[in-house]
Amino acid sequence: MLIVTSIAASLLTIVFVRLSFAVIGLRKKNKVALGSGGHEDLERAIRAQGNFAEYVPIGLILIACLEINGAPWWLVAVPSVTLSLGRLIHAQGINEPSPNFTKRVMGMKLTFNTLISLVVLNLGWTLYKLFA
Repeated sequence: MLIVTSIAASLLTIVFVRLSFAVIGLRKKNKVALGSGGHEDLERAIRAQGNFAEYVPIGLILIACLEINGAPWWLVAVPSVTLSLGRLIHAQGINEPSPNFTKRVMGMKLTFNTLISLVVLNLGWTLYKLFA
């Protein structure tokens, strides 16, 4: 049973839907059907949603693999939380006007460190189970 993955996927989907609604709202406000129409606020919302959609699936796949392979719940929960925090912080940062990149950088560091940790955890846990 994928309890931690189910919770993480559900919460991350709520964030994705919220980011999507922000894009829809700005499209209506700015009367733009496709692209950003040169509106910086819409471009930021589009990229926040797109960037979220680009990184979350691979993270969830790695989280699910770890859980399927029998890792303890806490070992699955910790990267689930850090991935979620990284994506939330990044989405906030990308929606702030430049040149302040603090939240974007922090969010990407959390995301990349989580993804790299998930690779190490999956390889380590799989080898441990294989040879135990």
